[in-house]
Amino acid sequence: MFRHGKVFIAKLKNSSFKGSWRSRGSSAGERALQYTVGQKIHGFTVKEVTAVPDLFLTSVKLSHDATGAQYLHAARDDSNNLFSVQFRTTPMDSTGVPHILEHTVLCGSQRFPCRDPFFKMLNRSLSTFMNAFTASDYTMYPFSTQNAKDFQNLLSVYLDAVFFPCLRELDFWQEGWRLEHKTPTDPSSLLMFKGVVFNEMKGEFSDNERLYAQHLQNKLLPDHTYAVVSGGEPLAIPDLTWEQLKHFHATHYHPSNARFFTYGDLPLEQHLQQIEEEALSKFERAEPNTAVPPQKHWDKPRVDHVTCMPDALAPDPVKQNTLCMSYLLGDITDTFEAFTLSLLSSLMISGPNSPFYKALIEPGIGSDFSSSVGFDGSTRLASFTIGLQGMAEADTETVKHIIAQSIDDIIATGFEEEQIGALLHKIEIQMKHQSTSFGLALASYIASCWNHDGDPVQLLKISENVSRFRQCLKENPRYLQDKVQHYFKDNTHRLTLTMSPDERFLEKQAEAEEQKLQQKIQNLSHADHKDIYEKGLQLLAVQSTTIYAFVFILVFQGIILSSSCLDRNLPDMFQLWSDIFNSPHFDDEQRLRVLVMMSAQELSNGISYSGHMYAMTSAARTLAPTADLQETFGGMDQVKFMKRIAEMTDLASVLRKLPRIKRHLLNPENMSPHFDDEQRLRVLVMMSAQELSNGISYSGHMYAMTSAARTLAPTADLQETFGGMDQVKFMKRIAEMTDLTSVLRKLPRIKRHLLNPENMRCAVNATPQKMSDAAGEVERFMGNIAANRKERKPVRPTVVERALDPQAASSASRKLISEPHFKPCQMKTYFQLPFNVNFVSECVRTVPFSHADYASLCILARMMTTKFLHGEIREKGGAYEGGATMGGGGLFSFYSDRDPNSTQTLSAFRGGVEWARAGKFTQQDIDEAKLSVFSAVDAPVAPSDKGLGHFLNGITDEIKQRYRERLFAVTDKNLIDVAGRYLGVGQQTCGVAILGPENESIRKDPSWVVK
Repeated sequence: MFRHGKVFIAKLKNSSFKGSWRSRGSSAGERALQYTVGQKIHGFTVKEVTAVPDLFLTSVKLSHDATGAQYLHAARDDSNNLFSVQFRTTPMDSTGVPHILEHTVLCGSQRFPCRDPFFKMLNRSLSTFMNAFTASDYTMYPFSTQNAKDFQNLLSVYLDAVFFPCLRELDFWQEGWRLEHKTPTDPSSLLMFKGVVFNEMKGEFSDNERLYAQHLQNKLLPDHTYAVVSGGEPLAIPDLTWEQLKHFHATHYHPSNARFFTYGDLPLEQHLQQIEEEALSKFERAEPNTAVPPQKHWDKPRVDHVTCMPDALAPDPVKQNTLCMSYLLGDITDTFEAFTLSLLSSLMISGPNSPFYKALIEPGIGSDFSSSVGFDGSTRLASFTIGLQGMAEADTETVKHIIAQSIDDIIATGFEEEQIGALLHKIEIQMKHQSTSFGLALASYIASCWNHDGDPVQLLKISENVSRFRQCLKENPRYLQDKVQHYFKDNTHRLTLTMSPDERFLEKQAEAEEQKLQQKIQNLSHADHKDIYEKGLQLLAVQSTTIYAFVFILVFQGIILSSSCLDRNLPDMFQLWSDIFNSPHFDDEQRLRVLVMMSAQELSNGISYSGHMYAMTSAARTLAPTADLQETFGGMDQVKFMKRIAEMTDLASVLRKLPRIKRHLLNPENMSPHFDDEQRLRVLVMMSAQELSNGISYSGHMYAMTSAARTLAPTADLQETFGGMDQVKFMKRIAEMTDLTSVLRKLPRIKRHLLNPENMRCAVNATPQKMSDAAGEVERFMGNIAANRKERKPVRPTVVERALDPQAASSASRKLISEPHFKPCQMKTYFQLPFNVNFVSECVRTVPFSHADYASLCILARMMTTKFLHGEIREKGGAYEGGATMGGGGLFSFYSDRDPNSTQTLSAFRGGVEWARAGKFTQQDIDEAKLSVFSAVDAPVAPSDKGLGHFLNGITDEIKQRYRERLFAVTDKNLIDVAGRYLGVGQQTCGVAILGPENESIRKDPSWVVK
């Protein structure tokens, strides 16, 4: 994956989680504090031991004696343990060598020589995360898991992959690039470029935002590695050779150039021993020449211009220009200076009260800030960028003048104390928030600074930075203004980069690719042509061969499939709080439908989470598309609210004051938006429309899945209305309206519908100590809404009562809104967009979560993805990814992402069904699919999400347990049966959608609806 900038089959019993690796007794942090500086542990020497109370962890820094490899361990009482190893990778050309290497090392290693072990691990592991990332100057390989044995297994595979990969030529062809016949078995068919990374980067360069960001970095930092595209520029990728790839690995993937990071509650000693024995003991110290020198500072600002493809969905078709000014800042290894500049960036651009928002966004000069705007600490020297997208070319000089004037104004007047205080409070509250992927977030947070030999532990001392910042501000009230003067006003290393659309952009790209292709072909001899054909057949044969990785059975022998694993002591997660509503504020006439409040007995650092769910009835369908505007435009008076928070000066009392904040937040008096401010609405509409348009190329496969499903179920139809291509086009139409009066008139009606107790249910998630206060605030909020509600004609949607679990003998029920007139129908939709890759999906209407066949369909989707679709769509077809998934709403979805093919991929979907119906799989395939599905079922749940499955979908612990039992009981006969009954041609209603470039064959096919 290019980055710009499972618990076992039913959660193994306690022994599996605690095992030989997880110590009992004292906490992980306390155990880590017992290490001493200078202590020798399995070839490593302890360099520093530091308690980090802000994040409830203890850090241990070590270095490897023989190779100099750096190591950081973050000991924390978190069972979701993480490992990552990163290498400083600094390419000097745009062939994408670090990106292609990232893909290729995961295609087999000395101990695990089977083809593509990375994807095989996904089915043989209990991991909660597994991936790899290529940034501008480093490559990272992280994984996380809750199972101690699984951690050992994954660590073995990762260590062998990065340090001892096979790097076979066939894998380079598949993952990187190759010349191959369009039809590999037909030597008379045309030669073309193929390859996973080649097609992935073509997709990346179809996104104007990412194209602009790449150019901005290349031109602001032109002297070294940041001047090239580490992920690979599509026309430069075919210049990379297999020998160059192997040489890059030899010079960059060495322990002396490595940084290891582990996180969680597993003992450090075991990690160090395994890493030493399996990898580092086989190396000696080297002197890698990978350091990034500081960029030479310019003596005067520069101006540059690039072009992009026109955006057919732009809010304003005549305003598609982008302009940014980017300033080179200081070294990111100065952690306090980087913290200060990041905070300064937030003060300048974040929120409607920030100077640049007022100066650039409110006047409506552009549709939104450029996506590159803000502080960027991902490179050796940080940068700050400010500018607009969706602007007219004629406004170029105006925007430049506004930016310069705003900087002068900031230097003259500074920032209000309330703004600074509010931002510092926000930082401190965010430290308290718990997430299930805290280790991964930590690894990503420290990666760039550590990559350039900065101190990663200093980065974690957030409270120290906040205190130091406050002291600097106290000693010098103009502290921030002086920074603006130095880094912006007086900074000559400034780039002004503009981008404008070119109607022939895609055509020029296609011509350049064809020219590159012909250059390659002209240099081929007769023997070369024969070699290409034979190697194409060889690769096809390898891709078509089923290779079972028996070696992985031995590696993962500590994970045993057993029905006894299903004997779980289900946690008492929730308490019913029905008595909280026996209050004089509520009576029967008000019909407050507050169903349940849930209390999760989990650590949440004293933070309470509450949520409200609003019912959208058939009577509100005429307002539905506009509801997204209400969510953005309506709500509390944000300025007043932020000033209230800013008045708090006692940091220790922040949590105690949260109920006061919530009272303000939930006070209906503050939910009185100004529905007569058309200019404000227009600004928000333009920003929303621009954001939606920009997101298509990044999440095209999700848009395709949503569109394919819309005619199959009422909920899918609503999802398309609110978050699919319909919403994108709707917001574009609103943005193009010259008079928004009709929209303004609808917003109060939406507000009345949403803030209606009859349409609301509430959930509260808090620690027991905070539950009473939080419940009281919700009760008060509901009471205020009920008291202020005017009598109006009741909306009577069609309501049906359904059992939560139809398969249970006696089951609780819930009332659901029904769409009695909705009729599923088949539809094939093609969205013609200015992309050079496709996003393909086919959805089939099957059965809901509570149905007995649902479990079989889940296993089938996972097995079909890994055992058939991955090979057909990614390996042979060259797409970035492809597969199948079973949704909780009863929709079975096929998909492909950044795919050079369209209708061929639809044929691959059908091929997957026939493969399953023919039973071309083994019991091992089924077991692996079960393992993968169970890892998702029992994945960690963040404190803020506890109980949401029950609250939103009515899925109780008992229902979830029955689902586990059904998953475990799935057999080969079940899979063959559901494949035929639900996925066979003509068996069920299906929908198809493709987002992609102009397609003549589809346009001429009357069965397709082309949009």
